[in-house]
Parts: sequence; structure tokens; C-alpha cells
Amino acid sequence: MDLEAFREQAKAYIGDKCPDSMRNKAVHFEDAFEIYNTADADKWRDAMAERGWTAPTWPTEYGGGGLSFEENQVLQQEMAAAKALPPSVGMGLSMIGPTLLEFGTEEQKQRHLPKIVSGEVRWCQGYSEPGSGSDLASLQTKAVVQGDHFVLNGQKIWTSGAQHAHWMFALVRTDPDAAKHDGISFVLLEMDQPGVTVKPIALISGSSPFCETFFDSAIARRDDLVGELNKGWTVGKRLLQYERSASSVRIKKKGKWLNPYAVVAKKYLGVSGGKLVDPEVRERITKQTMREKSLQLTIQRVADESRSGKAPGATTSIFKLVGSTVAKDGSSLKSEMRGVAGIGWEGDGFTEEEAESTRGWLRDRAVTIYGGTNEVQMNIISKRVLGLPD
Repeated sequence: MDLEAFREQAKAYIGDKCPDSMRNKAVHFEDAFEIYNTADADKWRDAMAERGWTAPTWPTEYGGGGLSFEENQVLQQEMAAAKALPPSVGMGLSMIGPTLLEFGTEEQKQRHLPKIVSGEVRWCQGYSEPGSGSDLASLQTKAVVQGDHFVLNGQKIWTSGAQHAHWMFALVRTDPDAAKHDGISFVLLEMDQPGVTVKPIALISGSSPFCETFFDSAIARRDDLVGELNKGWTVGKRLLQYERSASSVRIKKKGKWLNPYAVVAKKYLGVSGGKLVDPEVRERITKQTMREKSLQLTIQRVADESRSGKAPGATTSIFKLVGSTVAKDGSSLKSEMRGVAGIGWEGDGFTEEEAESTRGWLRDRAVTIYGGTNEVQMNIISKRVLGLPD
């Protein structure tokens, strides 16, 4: 289809199908469940899933949209122009789906991918353990083969969204006598079974997106082993590349762009002669904006390279490190510029925007820790990407 014709089609469809309540707002993973747990959210997701546009570039045989790279760019531009939220979010779309497309059997793809596209099934990640977070390869959750299934015993922690998930993808130890990075397998298992217990963990921001997950003779089907037995580390690492490459790519919109930091600074610090009154703040805003733009362009470059069908490469290794640092610095800058209003939690003395800014500032304290600390990310880059000695 001609791209301009496709643009008009996408624009009309989004305009007709996207409810007002699913526009003009941002989604953080801590509040995603509540935002998407509404009738309007279901309506929006179902309408887009009907065309496969919840997973626009996935093959049509698995429920995806089968769009080309260029068509997907047009679709995302029109979504941004309409200020529409993504019709569906979660680890199914960003992590396990792409991993199954690369490593899954045909039966696994047919069984799991369409339910991710439709939003029928939500997924969570079983990686970190109380004694195996940054040093993930030391994990101890055991899976023993018994006939046509695995029996799992152990514990996972910081399991985002586990209390709402239907399925988990997990790294488990299937050969306790093998070297640390060997003897690990990648399995899929249902959460609604007697052997799985989930306990949410309350955070300083007031929400409980993370959980402890306990396995007491939980069951995973043998045909839900992804990749080879005892070779799950390779699959697990690739999934992390997909996770990091899924960092949001900001689509360029038509019209005037307002720097969000400048907007806050002008409101709370004031302007003189057309400039912000504080030169130090001007410099900090400039540097922060340049870092964000550099990251966006790097992500866009990786997206452009993916047009050839290549899996994410070494460049994605910086996304977590740089992205988490930029996010933390950005929320801190906004809070600092608001002064006392930037630490308001609740009450008549603070606006909803100010209270949300405080929560965002507290949430982003964790982004340089979860998913692998920044220190560990730098070690990974130095050893695995640059090949530097210990």
C-alpha cells in the first residue's frame, strides 16, 4: 500500500476507535495495570488487535499486523499525533514475544503469540532471586524433569506485575552440577496453579508493582522449554537485549515542541528578557536535553538497522545504563526546579501534577538498580562488549 494512503487509513481508524480516556496521558509501569483495566482500554485494545496493530510488525500468522518498517513508523506517528496511548503494553509484547519469534518452536508461537496480540494473556519475568540479582547466573531456583513436565522449587523476587500475570517466563537451574552459566534452562509456566505463591512488595512511591514469587513443586510443561535444555542462558540474554531495545522511541511530531524542563523552569523560576533567570538551570536543562536526544537518536539508529531483519546487537547494551541515568536525572531536575512544590505528596497545597512529579522522582530512584544495577551494566559492557580484562 502507498504510504500516504496507509497514513490516511491509520489516521481515520485511530481517530474513530481510540476513546478520549486513552489519550493525553503517560503510562509508567507502576500504574499501567490500573490504566489498562478499564472498559475503554479493552475497547481500544480490541479494535487495534483486530488489525494486528497491537504488535504491528509481527507476522500475520501469529496475529500481528505484518506491517513493514515504514508502515509501522507511519502508524506510530499517527498514534503520537492523536496523543493516543499504546493499545496494549507489557512484557508479552516487548520481551517474550520477540524472543519466541526468534527461539520458539512453531507450536509455541501458535499457542502463545496470538494471545499476547489480543491481550488475553499477561506475562511476567522470573529472573532475579534474593541471592541472584545483579549476578543472575548464580540463580538457584531448581527445575527437575519428571516425564512431560518440570517441577520447580525456589523463589524469584522483584517480579514486576506477577500479581496480575497469567504466565511467567523464567530462568531455572536444570543441572546443579554444571558451571554457573551452564545448566540453566528457559521455561514458561502458568501462574494460576497451586505451586505458585505471589506476594506484592510495597515501594516508597506508594505502589506495589514488584512481587516475591515462590515455587513449591510448581509445574512447567516440557514443551514449554524455550531453546535447548541447559542452554537457557543464551535465550535469557537475548531476551534482555529485546527488553533494552524496547526503550521507548519518541516519534517526531509535526508542530512546535515544548521542552518539558523549560516549561517547569519558566513556571517555578521565572523568565527575564526571554531567558530563564537562573543560568545554571539553563545549562542543566541544555545538557539534559542533549543527553535525551542523543539516546533517542541511538535508539532510532538501532531501529533503522533492524529493517534488515537483524536481531538487536551490542549497541543495545548501553540502553539500560544510559536510559536509566537519563530518566533519574530528568525527574530529579524537574523536582529540584519546583522547589518545595517538588516534594509534595498530597494535600490542598499541591497540585496533582506536583504530587505526580514527586512520585516520579521517587520511582526513578530505582531505575538505576532494578534490571541490573548501573555498576553491573558497566561491567557487562566492559567485559562482554569491549572485551576488556578483569
